[in-house]
Amino acid sequence: MRIRSGLMAVVVVLAGLVAGAGTGAAASSTAAATGSPYCGITWGSAEKSAGTLSAAPLIEVRAGRHDCFDRVVFEFAGAVGGYSVAYGETWTEGEGLALSPYTAGDELLRVSLRAPAYDDEHVATVPYRVGEHVVNALRSPTLRDVVFGGSFEGYTTFAVGVRARLPFRVFVLVGPGTHSRIVLDIAHQWQQ
Repeated sequence: MRIRSGLMAVVVVLAGLVAGAGTGAAASSTAAATGSPYCGITWGSAEKSAGTLSAAPLIEVRAGRHDCFDRVVFEFAGAVGGYSVAYGETWTEGEGLALSPYTAGDELLRVSLRAPAYDDEHVATVPYRVGEHVVNALRSPTLRDVVFGGSFEGYTTFAVGVRARLPFRVFVLVGPGTHSRIVLDIAHQWQQ
């Protein structure tokens, strides 16, 4: 009796699957599984890098929330264009200490800026010390933390903590005035 009931249940399930395939239910479930890009974002999560070393010093870091992404802005007193951003462990410049134990978030973006955080006399141009949290990420759907990793031999590092491995983009903006900015946007999700 149990075998007959079990076989009947399997037949009913298979009949439902076959009937669903004929009405296009399978096609709609496939579309629901893959979804469409969130806000049209197609950035991906692979490493992004560009540019060369610059002498223009970092002067400010700030963050903000947009409808589809969270943004971190690195502002410089001069022209810059060099960066490398990728998911993975982030180490302090010069010492090589891992920042993951000190950075909030389930994933880390390793941000290496190809410009110093000090001037020509090697005086710091930002008020942060290595290991300090530099932005307020409160109410950000994706951004959890930005931790200063130091500046050494012209390179400046930050650990950007996010809630998950999500698409991101990096680009350079010129201005205001002689300043320039490297912008990091992290999407709130992968798909609708």
